[in-house]
Amino acid sequence: MTSYSSDEIIIVSGLPRSGTSMMMKMLEAGGVSPFQDDVRQADTDNPNGYYEYEGVKNLGHNAAWLAQAAGHAVKIISSLLPHIPDNLNYKIIFMERQIAEVLASQQKMLERNGQEKNASDKVMAAKFSMHLRKIKKSLAEQKMDVLYVNYAAVINEPSSQAAQVSAFLGSNLNIEKMAMVVDKNLYRQRG
Repeated sequence: MTSYSSDEIIIVSGLPRSGTSMMMKMLEAGGVSPFQDDVRQADTDNPNGYYEYEGVKNLGHNAAWLAQAAGHAVKIISSLLPHIPDNLNYKIIFMERQIAEVLASQQKMLERNGQEKNASDKVMAAKFSMHLRKIKKSLAEQKMDVLYVNYAAVINEPSSQAAQVSAFLGSNLNIEKMAMVVDKNLYRQRG
């Protein structure tokens, strides 16, 4: 079992399609229980599951449920981070991935769902870059405890990245099991 404080909430964040579900699966394998409701089922885009909790979508209107996530890992996309209340204890694992890869992955997902993108890759890349700068600045100003984790590094060096995550959480996570769940075959959009 893990040794991190039971009043801490582990938040896994980043842009959509940046590896947040992979990190949630790693944490689960390592011994951290995910805070999820299984409403969104695994599919071609996320064959190992999404690890989501529906209440996250309404975080800006209702954050009361977040206290129940103490001692667990919860996935919250980066655009919703400004809505987390400041009266709780967090450890944030922020997934980073090349924006071109994020956009390519999102495009494939849209195509599979029969949808079209709303803006060009150039426009979206600029928006994502600005968003990430703002979020990182905000997290630094709030003195949030954040570990930035590179998606490609996890794919290429799962054991060392799992060890960094375990050290960041101050835990004795099962690093070997964490590394074993990283599936290099799911790195389908490479920059």
